[in-house]
Amino acid sequence: METKQGRPGYAREDVMRIAVREFNIRGYEATSMGVLAQALGVSKSAIYHHISSKEELLKDATDRALALLDALVLESESSTGSALEKLRGLIRGTTIALCNEPEYVTLLLRLRGNSDVEVEAMARRRDFTNYLVGLIRQAQSEGSVSAELSPGASGRLLLGMVNSLVEWYSPEGALSAEQVADIVETMAFSGLAEG
Repeated sequence: METKQGRPGYAREDVMRIAVREFNIRGYEATSMGVLAQALGVSKSAIYHHISSKEELLKDATDRALALLDALVLESESSTGSALEKLRGLIRGTTIALCNEPEYVTLLLRLRGNSDVEVEAMARRRDFTNYLVGLIRQAQSEGSVSAELSPGASGRLLLGMVNSLVEWYSPEGALSAEQVADIVETMAFSGLAEG
């Protein structure tokens, strides 16, 4: 909490963090500015000191999650490795990003397309999925991924495994983001069986 002009209040980042938590608990549509004000312990007008609308909070929150994915694609694109190496890096990076920002990624995954902001965020999320599927196709062309696998289904299953972390992973839990990424990478690219 910070003080501005002699009165207690919240920094914009605090408002964002609490809004994202409430959106995840109640759903974006069901979370009113009144609910956010109550969660913050301030008046609705105090929230408007930091933001212009609930939709602005949603856009900023989803942009934060999408920026993580955009950075992973840029890193992959600048890599000189094979398609399989890029794919491994993308899955590992996605896992770590989700572990480090679980609430923001959870919000991104729960969007339903009920507003322009949601539709735009979902389109960008699809672009990421399509990029990953493209890497699987490239890896198949290179001979490092089985040609018998459907690239679309394989990509969605890989992301499904990573995205399931929002249901159980806690940064305060027994496993670090790196440890979880090691497990996901091993399961995705080597399987569970020994040898």
